[in-house]
Amino acid sequence: MNNAATSRSSLQGVIRTQLATYLLWGVLALGSLLMAAPFIWMFTATLSPLSEAFTLPPRWLPGSDVTIESYLRAVRDYPQLIRYFWNSVYISTLVTVGYVAVTTMAGYAFARLEFPFKKLLFGMLLVSLMVPIQTMIVPLYIIMRSIGLLGMPGAIILPGMIGAFAPGLSGVFGVFLMRQFFLTVPKDLIEAGKVDGAGPIRIFWTIAAPLAKPQMAALAIIVFTTTWNDYFIPLVFMLTGNNQVLPLAVVGISGGRGGEVPAAVILAAVSISILPILIAFVAMQRLIVESFMRAGVK
Repeated sequence: MNNAATSRSSLQGVIRTQLATYLLWGVLALGSLLMAAPFIWMFTATLSPLSEAFTLPPRWLPGSDVTIESYLRAVRDYPQLIRYFWNSVYISTLVTVGYVAVTTMAGYAFARLEFPFKKLLFGMLLVSLMVPIQTMIVPLYIIMRSIGLLGMPGAIILPGMIGAFAPGLSGVFGVFLMRQFFLTVPKDLIEAGKVDGAGPIRIFWTIAAPLAKPQMAALAIIVFTTTWNDYFIPLVFMLTGNNQVLPLAVVGISGGRGGEVPAAVILAAVSISILPILIAFVAMQRLIVESFMRAGVK
């Protein structure tokens, strides 16, 4: 009797676990579908004829009349769109590389190196997180104007490359994120490097930095995305000329020519602006998942 009751209880537990798993997967699938639905509709609209881009009920999959007319017209009517696209690629890439490199080294220094007033300096950095990024705009505008970078990509690239901030993102965020990771690196690895005669720089490059690749990839995606999508900072520093970035161009298209631009053409421009983000995420997906898995194990 006891064995039968135990088996029945175990079977019921297994069934409940499976039902809970299926329910969780169903909720996650539904949530993913709801989040993906606007993008699916947008891409479908851009691949439909201009006269049929908007129909009721909406089309969720392209029909037999697939066309790239919207993309061709966006590029033909707005030839500067491609230039602005490469401006965004250029600026976002340099800002991301510089920001991740500087904040990673700073995070390692605060985590593993000893120097005077380390805790005080890190505390001051954390306090600065409470200061809105927007309060830095006026001083930074004055600095960039005084050194002749106003209206040029360098006005955005330079602060990002030295880790001061990426558009909409404080440099302290990256320092804090990387410091928290380096604190989890076993001290035995660091000590083993010292025993082998390695100095702080060599230990960082050969031991700490390779271990931090998933965290660096996650940080790079965050920085690249915020820099690519930012509208306010380029609007302030790069308002005119051929140095504009894609968000400014998309807004210009949507409001240009007295509102006569077909919505499908606007959506095509938006689709072009989304493409690099998708490529970057797919390229770094493995490292990002690994970063989340490590965070869950801690």
